[in-house]
Amino acid sequence: MKDIFFVSDTHFGHRPEFLWKPRGFSSVEEMDEAIIENWNKVVKQGDIVYHLGDTMLNDNAHGLECFKRLNGQIFLIYGNHDTDARKNLLFTELRGKMLGGWYAWLIKYNKLSIYMSHYPTLTANYDSGKHFSQHVINLHAHTHQKTNFLNPTNPFMYHVGVDSHNCTPVHIDEIISDIRQRWEEIGHLPTPVIPEDNYPYDKIFSDKYNVQPQDTYPYNSII
Repeated sequence: MKDIFFVSDTHFGHRPEFLWKPRGFSSVEEMDEAIIENWNKVVKQGDIVYHLGDTMLNDNAHGLECFKRLNGQIFLIYGNHDTDARKNLLFTELRGKMLGGWYAWLIKYNKLSIYMSHYPTLTANYDSGKHFSQHVINLHAHTHQKTNFLNPTNPFMYHVGVDSHNCTPVHIDEIISDIRQRWEEIGHLPTPVIPEDNYPYDKIFSDKYNVQPQDTYPYNSII
């Protein structure tokens, strides 16, 4: 049976030390080797890996050689550093390994809806009172954070980048377990993200249409 993994922001060949040094390495070469070794420890040849973007930088030939050494079959969600040249190189040279690519993608897994994107994305059904399986989970990349949750009060936005997973792809069941645990810890009641100007959307809506705040349109679920 194929296992499913997620990863992002490998940045193979990216030489500035602001990237590899916070990851605990003394050089980009050391980082690249560690990511490849960690990847192949958990991913088997027949497994599926969703890479959520920013595959490589600087030296495309080196980045390609790194990908050739990785186990598994890979689907790519494009990141801001995945140029047309890099995408064309990967899909041309890695036929049979690099199976497809999109700017975003939705999959279903054990009745859960999982929306993958490079950038963090607020997804539908982000409001209280829903059953766990009714929420849409966003798996994202890009932020290079050390924690798995961008917003500690939103358990349905989860970071899969190597920076918070010891430079290793993370299994889908581990992700769901982490999300469910956080959902239970906060009492199933995610807190809406209020804009910086604290614009009182609910109050204005309720005053205008004479309804109670809990009946107002769930604006935070569609932003």
